[in-house]
Amino acid sequence: MLKLLVVILLAAVLPPQVLPAQSTEPSPSDPLGRMTPQGAVLQFLEACHARAYAKAAHYLDLRQIPPTDRATKGPQLAQQLEDLLDDTPFDIATLSRDPEGDLSDGLSPSREGLATFQLEGKLLELDLERVELKPGFKVWLVSADSVPLIPKAHELLTESPLEKKLPQLLVTHELLDTPVWRWVALLAIGFALWFVAGLLSRALVLTFGRLTHATASQLREPVRLCLAIAGFRGAMALAPPSALPRMYIERALAMAFFLGLAWAGTVAVDYVAERWRSRLDPRMKAMTYSVLPLGRQVVKLSLFLIAILAVVSAWGYNTATILAGLGVGGIAVALAAQKTIENLFGGISVISDRPVLVGDFCRFGAHIGTVMHIGLRSTRIRTLDRTILSVPNSQFSATELENFSARDKIWFHVTLSLRRDTTSDQLHRVLSAVQDILRQHSKVEIGNIPVRFIGIGNYSLDVEVFAYVTTSDYDVFLGVQQELLFEMMQAVERVGAALAVPLLETSHTQELAPASR
Repeated sequence: MLKLLVVILLAAVLPPQVLPAQSTEPSPSDPLGRMTPQGAVLQFLEACHARAYAKAAHYLDLRQIPPTDRATKGPQLAQQLEDLLDDTPFDIATLSRDPEGDLSDGLSPSREGLATFQLEGKLLELDLERVELKPGFKVWLVSADSVPLIPKAHELLTESPLEKKLPQLLVTHELLDTPVWRWVALLAIGFALWFVAGLLSRALVLTFGRLTHATASQLREPVRLCLAIAGFRGAMALAPPSALPRMYIERALAMAFFLGLAWAGTVAVDYVAERWRSRLDPRMKAMTYSVLPLGRQVVKLSLFLIAILAVVSAWGYNTATILAGLGVGGIAVALAAQKTIENLFGGISVISDRPVLVGDFCRFGAHIGTVMHIGLRSTRIRTLDRTILSVPNSQFSATELENFSARDKIWFHVTLSLRRDTTSDQLHRVLSAVQDILRQHSKVEIGNIPVRFIGIGNYSLDVEVFAYVTTSDYDVFLGVQQELLFEMMQAVERVGAALAVPLLETSHTQELAPASR
């Protein structure tokens, strides 16, 4: 995160990065930065604003001017071109950042449109041209046929009717190569737009009647910010700053606008998450208190990162490098916190798959207890001893879980072991009586043969009882089970039979009896 913030801060103050051409051979570099159309014009304006017009003349193709006149005419033409680009709605961002130029603009592959002016009904088009100064070394310059048009286009620059009415001090004095009156006008427009945007945002938010009061108040500010920026961006055409400050202002406005959109997106995420939380099962506390807040923060952070990376990419920076740096840092963090991340994903697995919920009674491994809390790192279980057992989620998610609370009915399965001396008639009567007991109970569900004689053991005749008690409450099941067992014992006693006693226990008692006497 710190790396990303540093890159963003550098992006706000440094000029765009010139992206290299995709070539296997290294291309020669130009100390004047003329390798791309945008880079050439940007460096030209910086030289002009530094009053280095002799240097700025190197960005013009002066080959059609006699060598003896280049030293004097070159700086003059550079100054005139600076005035044209500063005082007209020229946008540096429209120029290509590719060393090959924009191949889809309909011009020759070696030319790039710079600016267009209208003089006496005719269009004056100034172009850039990729010129080969020496074998294998190509740079972008203002084309040789565009250089003679600069003085003609410069004649178009006159004071506007508004400037003629203003005090000349505000018109002639400049700040950042921009007349002072324009900065004053932009500040006044900015304050007015902020006030108007506040009223409009309040009206727009009120149109969404379904929003809660808290959500509406949170949404009002990002909407206000976006409206004010959109209005200010349009108002800049009335009092445009010079080309370089205009570029940086437009970049700052673009960044603020997209961050405002991301801000509004986070408010929408909070609104949707809150609506979702209100509809969740109250027992899904793990989702409410763990996954939902985490997912909300991840989505909100992603919105801001997408907005920042989109704007930085539009500025000309290689976002792949930023993402690669974040990826390397993420790998390092993942290796350092391997166990924590393992538990995190284990918790997400438990919460999303939902094998158990808070309040469920379950068995996992050798432990039995009630789930008290499912967090992102561990799950807490209250055992039958009333202690709290904390299990790491990586272990909990990998363990075989048996959720008793998820039962729709509970299995009633007992074996009645009758004495070996039970007659066949008594056995038939026991089978019939037990089956009647099961069939007559309102909470018992039976199959076709719920009571069956399953075998003759060493000391008993075994009768299996197989049925379901139609309840998921284990306390209710215990009560029903107790009733059924009592009735079954009474049925066995009524037919004159008895439950068997193990032979080993009987013989052991007989061996001890003489000794006691």
